[in-house]
Amino acid sequence: MVRYWLVKSEPGTFSFQDLLDAPKQRTRWEGIRNYTARNFMRDGMSVGDGVLFYHSSAEPTGVAGTARVCAAAVADPTQFDKRSDGYDPKSKREAPTWLAVELEAVRALKNFVPLERLKAEPALADMLVVQRGQRLSIQPVTEREWRTVLALGGLPVR
Repeated sequence: MVRYWLVKSEPGTFSFQDLLDAPKQRTRWEGIRNYTARNFMRDGMSVGDGVLFYHSSAEPTGVAGTARVCAAAVADPTQFDKRSDGYDPKSKREAPTWLAVELEAVRALKNFVPLERLKAEPALADMLVVQRGQRLSIQPVTEREWRTVLALGGLPVR
């Protein structure tokens, strides 16, 4: 069963275009330091799942493209790297605290879908990203929400 997700990234750090430009259009989604988001990677995300790539902390914020999970969760190597912002001295290699999945770009949206447009769409009223105070960097998305965002973005809904 395919599931759907929204992942947030600041485009100044890593944009959807950066994913499109990456070798094989893939990247390891690392540096996540929230237990709920970690649990989504560990317990929910599977190879083949659809991903909405959301630009956060930008003007405007919104969905820029789609990706898919192309490798299941593994230990995030940044937790062991003392030079990394993601370094966690409490995490042990034999029992890592933090995980990472690999994402592969699928397609840029024809029309960037800003947060204000998401909020204005009645079918997305329950979508987590439009809820006040929702800051998780990885969020589940329903199939209906997925299809609605693709349609708003000018992509065919399959």
